[in-house]
Amino acid sequence: MSGPLAGVKVIELASIGPGPFCAMMLADMGAEVIRVDRAQSVRGGDPAAPPVDVLARGRKSIGVDLKHPDGVETVLQLIETADILIEGLRPGVTERLGIGPDDCLDRNPKLVYGRMTGWGQDGPMASQAGHDINYIALSGTLSMLGRNDTGPVPPINLVGDFGGGGMLLAFGLLAALTEARASSVGQVVDAAMVDGAATLAAMMHSFIAMGMWDGGRGGNMLDTGAHFYDVYETADAKWISLGGIEPQFYAEMLEKLEIDPDDLPAQHDRNQWPRAKSIIAERVAQRTRAEWDVTFTGSDACYAPVLEPAEAMAHPHNVARKTFISVAGVDQPAPAPRFSRTPSSTPTAPAHPGQHTDVVLKAWGFADERIEALRDAGAIA
Repeated sequence: MSGPLAGVKVIELASIGPGPFCAMMLADMGAEVIRVDRAQSVRGGDPAAPPVDVLARGRKSIGVDLKHPDGVETVLQLIETADILIEGLRPGVTERLGIGPDDCLDRNPKLVYGRMTGWGQDGPMASQAGHDINYIALSGTLSMLGRNDTGPVPPINLVGDFGGGGMLLAFGLLAALTEARASSVGQVVDAAMVDGAATLAAMMHSFIAMGMWDGGRGGNMLDTGAHFYDVYETADAKWISLGGIEPQFYAEMLEKLEIDPDDLPAQHDRNQWPRAKSIIAERVAQRTRAEWDVTFTGSDACYAPVLEPAEAMAHPHNVARKTFISVAGVDQPAPAPRFSRTPSSTPTAPAHPGQHTDVVLKAWGFADERIEALRDAGAIA
């Protein structure tokens, strides 16, 4: 793999959601990421028919029994030459397995040990189960999401698992790696989705402090309260998005909609937003989405059609930027962001659990005899 992280070696303890997303991001940027799957999950599989799990792309998989002493020793030996470890288990689990931070940093003092959880490593709820919806609820962020005639609306699992989880962990790992390369001392990165979801809402907290977020859920400028920042249904039951916040963009938006500004209240008169919204909705419903695309093409009205995933992949802008790619027949987002001098290569297809056990162990310094002994003992699969 090429990319700005080429040469960085990462061990990923298999988990779900944000951990794999973080590992995917690092692999996309060129890091060598080895996923440690449970030996019990190894079922074989045809490499010519890889899994379709996009989050598992770009890395090799080894099958290890982490309840076997020799399996634990295998992971610790890999850690000796790794830069980063990623784990997404409940607090205390890796310690009980013998691959907690102290165990790993004892083997490799420069290691950056990344921990991905919902509630964090400490606090009264640290040991409780949960999912994205719970973490963003406790952060205060979920309460801000939704329209004024609904309860809070979970934005699938983008805010907790991915934005406030995996991406936060990736940022923390690279920050700690930068410091470790200067100090020669590693550390633990405690990434909690409740923390990340709160951080993502930093601007909203500014708005609250400024008195700009006082309309209740769905009653503010960026949460569908404003008529100039919302989605509208078209004549063919599709949708468009409008975001004309700034005065010049708002004026152009109204011009393209063929709405006389004098027919609307002042742009920022919150009490009149519902009336203004009904006027725009009535106007948008008179044309199809394709017709509005033609009307708004090339304008600064802050417009875009609301596309289904398959439509997004075919849109000329996304095609031109190669925003989406196909790997082993599976359409998916391309690695991002882009780099001018060290571009990322196309990710490899996801691996079957344990598919690369021998290849990886040999490449990381294990002798053939040692690999065979580990297999005979049941420590690897």
